[in-house]
Amino acid sequence: MTDHPRVLEAEHRPNPEHISPEQQAVEEQLISNVLRSFDNCTDPRLKQLMHSLVRHLHAFIRDVRLTEAEWNKAIEFLTAVGHITDERRQEFILLSDVLGASMQTINVNNEAYEDATEATVFGPFFVENSPRIDNGDDISGGAAGQPCWVEGSVTDTDGNPIPNARIEVWEADEDGFYDVQYTDDRVSARAHLFSDDDGNYRFWGLTPTPYPIPHDGPVGKMLEATGRSPMRASHLHFMVTAPGKRTLVTHIFVRGDELLKYDTVFGVKQSLVKDFDEQPAGTATPDGRDLGDRSWSQVRFDIVLAPSTS
Repeated sequence: MTDHPRVLEAEHRPNPEHISPEQQAVEEQLISNVLRSFDNCTDPRLKQLMHSLVRHLHAFIRDVRLTEAEWNKAIEFLTAVGHITDERRQEFILLSDVLGASMQTINVNNEAYEDATEATVFGPFFVENSPRIDNGDDISGGAAGQPCWVEGSVTDTDGNPIPNARIEVWEADEDGFYDVQYTDDRVSARAHLFSDDDGNYRFWGLTPTPYPIPHDGPVGKMLEATGRSPMRASHLHFMVTAPGKRTLVTHIFVRGDELLKYDTVFGVKQSLVKDFDEQPAGTATPDGRDLGDRSWSQVRFDIVLAPSTS
């Protein structure tokens, strides 16, 4: 989608209500033929998925009376998304994110359960095998930004502490970049730790700041063409796992951030908006760390895990 959106207005498209009965019959016959092509599929779930996909895809094509030029543009766009995707950049996840598909999938698969912490989008910058830190250590790894003390508890929905829960955390630096967006193979602003015997955790990170999703590729061009911003609200990523509990993928957001209402991937939930309390330079830190003349912030995030449904 590299052209101006007016390309979509270049050809007149008839109102679907004005399509002749003969033309409607031709289009509906094709849908029936495509659906029948899956008759020999032995996987009931796969058959259901393919049938629904065909019905919705054809409904879209018929609803907008898609032109061949627009179909070609869509193919070019998806091809470009594939070409820019590699082991460090997942443009298809970005596309899913900005269309709200990622967030809707999260909603469908993480139904509300009592007071369990809400989930939100995974994002494209998670990396396996992050460094392990102990409680109270620093995840920043030299990344630029204001120090932030993060602490909280991990419990079940009955309030019982969950010891040894694995907590993955990752975030962007103050310039809005994750470590994997640099070319020097740095590992910074990401780590994992475990809740202690009382279910508590704590670490030093960075005060989250707003940043744009990568917008130098086809997804960015789509956002520009449609008048949308690539900006994400300030956030810190968490993924929390424990035996017998539903895996939680979530963020916490900074209260007062003007982008909370305009997050480009629709990931903000009010229960995840937290107070990041600013502390002036010289204020004593919770663990006695000497930050010299640097200001810092602190936030509390108590995590409640739902039981596993599997």
